[in-house]
Amino acid sequence: MTDTPNAGAALDGQSEAVLDSDALHALVRVLQQRGRAVIGPTVRDQAIVLAELDSGDDLPHGWGVELEAGRYRIRRRVDTAVFAHSAGPQSWKSFLHPQRVRQWTADRGSDGELTVREEKPQSVSYAFLGVRACDLRAIRILDRVMIGGRFPDPAYGSRRTSAFLIAVECTEPGATCFCVSMDSGPAVDTGYDLVLTEVLDGAGHRFLCRSGSEEGAAVLAALPRQSADDTTRTAAADAVRKAAAHMGRSMPPVDLHALMRDTLEADRWDDVTARCLNCGNCTMVCPTCFCTTTEDVSDLTGDHAERWRRWDSCYDLDFTLLHGGPVRASKRSRYRQWLTHKIGTWHDQFGSTGCVGCGRCIVWCPTGIDLTEEAHALHREAAEKRTSG
Repeated sequence: MTDTPNAGAALDGQSEAVLDSDALHALVRVLQQRGRAVIGPTVRDQAIVLAELDSGDDLPHGWGVELEAGRYRIRRRVDTAVFAHSAGPQSWKSFLHPQRVRQWTADRGSDGELTVREEKPQSVSYAFLGVRACDLRAIRILDRVMIGGRFPDPAYGSRRTSAFLIAVECTEPGATCFCVSMDSGPAVDTGYDLVLTEVLDGAGHRFLCRSGSEEGAAVLAALPRQSADDTTRTAAADAVRKAAAHMGRSMPPVDLHALMRDTLEADRWDDVTARCLNCGNCTMVCPTCFCTTTEDVSDLTGDHAERWRRWDSCYDLDFTLLHGGPVRASKRSRYRQWLTHKIGTWHDQFGSTGCVGCGRCIVWCPTGIDLTEEAHALHREAAEKRTSG
């Protein structure tokens, strides 16, 4: 590999280079100098979480995870890989579509006059470092929901349009990953400013980096880098292909939209309902669940009031509350609503599935319910009924 001079070097919008592991420190610094809050994975509270990074040292160098249904543990790796870990408890939704946002405030003055002030979206310029292919797809799905329709959300739009996305191709899937089944990874194809593929082999620890926008090319041009070489390209491509062949989970190879439509009365719903706590954890960690409710609060004097928007869940009994009571009063109906919407009727609303195969809902379910297992069980039950009928 030949060194490429940094100072004054210009790159086009589709440039490619190789970065060494120390270049991640420079990447964080360059993004901060461009006025961006850099959000990326870091180790905190015995988990790999998403938080603002002060420097490249905050990244999870040498940390991995052990995943299973209802189980999450971090572990020390034998190498210094930075991105060889699966999705943690958060997604980028937490920053683009925050859990709680104030809508307006109202104050009554001494003369009794009421003044209402609309809450303006906070001005923030994010750089998301380490966006997996599945989460990149999730962001595109949220874009369709939040700003792609007739009534766009200005708060989401202000955060999203200014966000700089550094994607990472997965080279080591977790035990609960199934992005291949949902056609959302592990390779990154579009929708990024920069994309990194981590390579660790006899030639060292490095990243193949491609730009996907003019700003991405400008950031890459500001980093210490080397020309992309065939050895690194081949190693990167092989690592991604190997990851695709070693998914921890899979969906049944059928039309999931049709499967959900045709199994609404399946016995399997009773089985999963017996295990489901209706806690809503799966909707909280899901990178595409977007439902909200509003709550009004006031002080003790009644002279100050606020309206807040906060995440809500279709598992909440009050989610479908009407004057005569909730529409979905049973646990069975609420779990069925979540799963059939996520991988079924989402198509009818938004033209795609709402699941990206990240596996978070499996890991963070306290009773270990696995939606891929449920989909396979529904498929088997439907096939058995067709055979016996």
